[in-house]
Amino acid sequence: MKKLLLFISFLFISVTLNAQTFSQYNTETLFDSFENPSQRSFIRDSSNMYASNFFIPNFGGNAFLRGNAQRSITTRLFDERYNNSDLRIGEARFNHVNINASVYLLMLKMYSSLKGDQEIGFSIKYKAEARGLITDETIALFNGAANFNTQQYDNLINSKGDYQNYYQVGFSYREKVSRRVALGAKLNFLMGVQHQRLTIHESHLAFDPAGENADVALRATYYRSYFPGKRDIIDFTPSLRNPGASISLGGSVKDESGLIWQANVKDFGFIHWSKRSARFDINDVRRFSGLKSPDREENVKQTAKEFINSGDSTIASYITPTNGVAELSASKQFWLNYDHTLKLFPSLIIQKQLFYQGFTGALVNHVQYNNLVLTLSASYNDLRMLNVGGQFMFKTPNAEVYIGSERLLPTARLAGRQSEYRSSYVGGDVFFGVAFKFGPPIESPLNASRIPMGEEKGFLGRFFDKMFGKKPKGEL
Repeated sequence: MKKLLLFISFLFISVTLNAQTFSQYNTETLFDSFENPSQRSFIRDSSNMYASNFFIPNFGGNAFLRGNAQRSITTRLFDERYNNSDLRIGEARFNHVNINASVYLLMLKMYSSLKGDQEIGFSIKYKAEARGLITDETIALFNGAANFNTQQYDNLINSKGDYQNYYQVGFSYREKVSRRVALGAKLNFLMGVQHQRLTIHESHLAFDPAGENADVALRATYYRSYFPGKRDIIDFTPSLRNPGASISLGGSVKDESGLIWQANVKDFGFIHWSKRSARFDINDVRRFSGLKSPDREENVKQTAKEFINSGDSTIASYITPTNGVAELSASKQFWLNYDHTLKLFPSLIIQKQLFYQGFTGALVNHVQYNNLVLTLSASYNDLRMLNVGGQFMFKTPNAEVYIGSERLLPTARLAGRQSEYRSSYVGGDVFFGVAFKFGPPIESPLNASRIPMGEEKGFLGRFFDKMFGKKPKGEL
């Protein structure tokens, strides 16, 4: 089933929602500072000057399937059989599929100046994004003709999809430009690895009386990026054949009431796929045979692969967007005891996708006692999916390690191999991270043995003063 799930996900994919580790908001971890550029990761008089994950991958991955095909996929995954009892053949009902993976291979940051708490950083990240709309009939076809009651069907396998993966080399800068305002930016150079996009515009399905074979007619468009040779691991290493760029911008303001407002635009960018890439305009008929044989799933899979690579091809470059989002959050911290060892830090977050459909609201609540942080999160999106997540983190000024999930219950059910469980969706989510700080300590001027003062203000601070009219020293 793992091969089948990947095949479906990579070839029949379209618009849904973005993977987002909401639980990391306002944690001031190294990961948080790279994902939300205005966030700090150093604390003066407590932290050391440099921070890194030392090539220990900080990863997050999730997948979900929402629709009638949940039981079909989970029984095939865990029980080596298809239970297609929930599929509604003849209605072209869509199933929403989303798979995301994100891995920070390297994160390195430096506290560069006490003036403005300036931070500069460098990162290398790998991302994979897959989105899809798959009809019930497309799923049923992998089990042969068993669930089809008539011989002729029109426009019932009009699935569509998109998949891409790439590397991101990022350079970040963060500065506290005034007592209440912090700004940050992250510029990314992208190196695309692979992209596929399939859209089936029209389809016709005709079974023979015995159900052994089916003639499938498709009118479809398939984009495929150039990929050298076989899919060996060396081909997934970074290269310059598919360049791109993206940017993340962030700002945070703390008002007089102590409420912290944060706004971000993340991963707004594009990838230019090689001029050796191809577009296939498919208008053809193929026979799917052996639909009652024990190898029917493999037969369908192989014929489908041949189908989408047929048709007239055009060799040319093309551009795809990255999965950018815009976010706005409001948060406030509350100390629950006199010694300031117990803290409550709730955040309300709204997120909108920039290039795809998708709107999500989230409530995140951190409870911190000394160096231990427990997080409970809840999110709801425009697919009417309610997610409850949790995180455990151990954090000191110079070390941090955390693990969690944005979808606790579905992840537990998936880990428990509950193939027949039916809910609003099936899926899983997990994230993990670790980072350490090293080097000389960051010390304030009054008791410092070494002061990295730098310039009076950084670039963002000077620009902020010009925009809002702060007068130079000595001027009335």
